[in-house]
Amino acid sequence: MVPRRSASRLTLGHRVRPAYVYIAAVIAAGAATITSIAVLYGDELLHQPLWVWLIACGVLAGELFPIQVRRRGADGEITPSTTFGFALLIAAGPVAVLLQAAASTGADLITRKAPAKLAFNAGQYALSLGAAALVLGATTPVPRAGADAFTSGDLGWIVVAGIVFFVVNSGLVATVLALLDRTSVWRYLAEDFIFQAASAGALLAVSPIIVVAGSFGVLLLALLVLPLVTVVQGQRQGIISEHQALHDALTELPNRVLFVDRVAQALRTAQRDGGSVGVMVMDLNHFKEVNDTLGHHHGDLLLSEVARRLRTNVRGQDSIARLGGDEFAVLVPVGGDAVTCAEVAARINAALCEPMQIGEMSLEISASVGAACSPGHGQAVDVLLQRADIAMYEAKRRGSSFELFAAQTDVLVPRRLVLAAELRQGLQLDALGPHFQPKVSLATGRTVGMEALMRWQSPRRGPIAPSEFIPIAEQTGLITMATLMMIDRSLAERQRWLLAGFPLTVAVNLSPRSLLNAQLPETIAELLAVHGTPPSALEIEITESVLMADPDRAEAVLNRLDAMGIRMAIDDFGTGYSSLALLRRLPVSAVKIDRSFVTHMARNESDTAIVRSTIDLARNLALEVIAEGVETTLVRDHLAALRCDVAQGFLFSPALPPDGVLTWLTENGSDLPLAAEVAVLGRPA
Repeated sequence: MVPRRSASRLTLGHRVRPAYVYIAAVIAAGAATITSIAVLYGDELLHQPLWVWLIACGVLAGELFPIQVRRRGADGEITPSTTFGFALLIAAGPVAVLLQAAASTGADLITRKAPAKLAFNAGQYALSLGAAALVLGATTPVPRAGADAFTSGDLGWIVVAGIVFFVVNSGLVATVLALLDRTSVWRYLAEDFIFQAASAGALLAVSPIIVVAGSFGVLLLALLVLPLVTVVQGQRQGIISEHQALHDALTELPNRVLFVDRVAQALRTAQRDGGSVGVMVMDLNHFKEVNDTLGHHHGDLLLSEVARRLRTNVRGQDSIARLGGDEFAVLVPVGGDAVTCAEVAARINAALCEPMQIGEMSLEISASVGAACSPGHGQAVDVLLQRADIAMYEAKRRGSSFELFAAQTDVLVPRRLVLAAELRQGLQLDALGPHFQPKVSLATGRTVGMEALMRWQSPRRGPIAPSEFIPIAEQTGLITMATLMMIDRSLAERQRWLLAGFPLTVAVNLSPRSLLNAQLPETIAELLAVHGTPPSALEIEITESVLMADPDRAEAVLNRLDAMGIRMAIDDFGTGYSSLALLRRLPVSAVKIDRSFVTHMARNESDTAIVRSTIDLARNLALEVIAEGVETTLVRDHLAALRCDVAQGFLFSPALPPDGVLTWLTENGSDLPLAAEVAVLGRPA
């Protein structure tokens, strides 16, 4: 049994000097062993019986048809050829080294393995079988002259020789892999000992049976093929079952069980050597939008592509896992401090920010990464994972790509987790709903519309700030349900205002996740019909982030809404890098100047210049201009002088609960003439 890694692991040009010095030493020692045996025993090859040559053919077949496995995140294989190679050692003595090396070299040439891999494999076999041959030669007369190659009295030493073969082979493999990955040899031996011992025991135990069958007759050897195939298939199935139990079926990455085991082993090594271990948890942003709008098939394709990019952009010694859903984890076992984790996270995010071709679509995805490092953040697996998860949620909250765990954020996460659980219940119990802020024409002083703002009055906690619960709604996918609830409730309230003589428009903010729902226009059309509201009375406010996840799909939905007659406004205009591009691409009827420019424009010339330029740009494009955050008469007068169309802010009114809107309108609001739809309804003003 020879667990071997893929040929790329032995490409010398990109590895440190100790690794390829060791590889060269193994190759040289193996060549010397092969040469010595060829000189001493080469003549014996010509005198071997037919059944010995048939076993030699089994060596070649075993090399050409290895059992593929994946260990520690790298491709590898178990070669059944060693069953036949060890059988040759029992049947023919040291010449088995020559036959095994020849079979290994021939198979590697056929499969086009790299020269370094080919030479190392031949040397590895020569040294392993050579050591076993020395044991048999020193303790037994195997192979015995005559009909029987060995007797029952030789079995004990044959077992010892098999153990020597296993130990030498495992040591050679573990050493080269440890040098290539710059980690401890003992780590590799310890991690794979049970796997290797079980595989070696199953395959090498068959070798004496092959010798007995062959010495009895060629026919019996042929009959032994079926049981051997069954043994190999059983071994293969066992490996497959173990792999499936420890790996994610979609991405082939280790799952949570294997990842936890690797973190535990890395922590033990770090505690012994005085090192540090980094644990990173990563969550894809807006992934649920892909599943909800494009279907789970495209979501699976996206996850597979993310896994591929992760494999190729972390260090060789790092370990990647899929914990579930769109959550991944990375173990940084060597030098896993804050700086190293930040560097790994930067490489990951740089790899993910490149557009991903999923089917016929190009998607852009980003990730929020949190990290925790031992020993500073804990020395237990569950503690590090929990704190990396906390850091990841902090990254989501801040909108950053990477955050390191900080003790002061720990107390905030339990509250967010509880709020996430309560949010769905709050939606079902109507604890969330709209408040309305008036929009006032600066030319006439009349109230021309209302903006619906989402508010949450928790029965247990009182009012919850939108800045706290809206990000949670986005992360959990509840924002779509909340948005539709806002449109429904806002249209119902707008109908009340109309019947009272106030034909106002109502504006509702649309989240990026909601806009990716292809059924949104039909749903809004149904709500408009239910409430008897013309589409022109509804205004949708969007920000440029609506185009981040899937620009083409978002733009298509907006065009359908525009075709229905629904007005579109760009919210927070001026705060993003692509606002001008949005004005050109989207069916926009209004822009809302962000409050950060409006509030202090009376005292800040730069803000005034930005507001003036925005108003001029909008007028040239025949767009309405709405200013947010108007709090003083001085700012109002400045905006009026600049010919801004509409303003809203605390100067006029804060956001009002539904029951307070009609009272405010009656006392402050609108002397607009009755709209035609009011006359049709026959309602008095």
